[in-house]
Amino acid sequence: MAGSESEEVKILGGWPAWPSPFVMRARVALNIKSVNYEFLEQPYGTKSELLLKSNPVYKKVPVLIHGDKSICESMNIVQYIDDVWSSSGHSIMPSDPYDASIARFWATYIDDKFFPSLMGIAKSKDAEEYTAAIEQMIAAFGLLEQAYQEISKGKDFFGGEKIGYIDIAFGCYIGSIKVTEKMNGIKLFDETKAPGLTKWADKFCADETVKPVDFITRRFNAGNRKPKLSWSFLRRLLDLNLPFKLKKL
Repeated sequence: MAGSESEEVKILGGWPAWPSPFVMRARVALNIKSVNYEFLEQPYGTKSELLLKSNPVYKKVPVLIHGDKSICESMNIVQYIDDVWSSSGHSIMPSDPYDASIARFWATYIDDKFFPSLMGIAKSKDAEEYTAAIEQMIAAFGLLEQAYQEISKGKDFFGGEKIGYIDIAFGCYIGSIKVTEKMNGIKLFDETKAPGLTKWADKFCADETVKPVDFITRRFNAGNRKPKLSWSFLRRLLDLNLPFKLKKL
């Protein structure tokens, strides 16, 4: 494994102006492990020859290129990074098998249930579907608040005192959630309804392993200044294609 640690590392990801939460996951994990890597930009809406060669099945970013090996799918990459650089930084996955299974369960829930509800807003064909998608997202957020209260045991993160597997899975959606809040006039990070996640989100975004790669929330967290977000930026970030008009910023 020591030889693997010394091999060249590259991340094939999106163009920084249109950041991907999935690419961000891999970059946060590498930062936790203090791994030097080269970031290879993948322009928005394009599929380079390197991408098609590195990920011929899904043809999507991120791809971790480690020496002559290509590792695909964001949380699979996070697990790989944790395993290969186990002697660097802190452990991302819990060491206890049961706790690790819980972490994988909620990471899967976030991608299979929460994220589709978030994207369901953008894909709604009419106002009825739009309302249903928002209600589904709010319900999913409530479950994640309960999970945070139980798993964190009063500490800052799902992973305890430091960012862990669930934190990376969910935390890299914070920017997209804030965009959705802004665009739709809803509040998910609410100190009265979700006090745990609201404080957690601030701490996650302020972490030194996150700040260098968190381009979205950086636009929101600029002191008390009004966020400088263009409507075109928000639409492209979530690939909006709604048949009815939303209120502009």
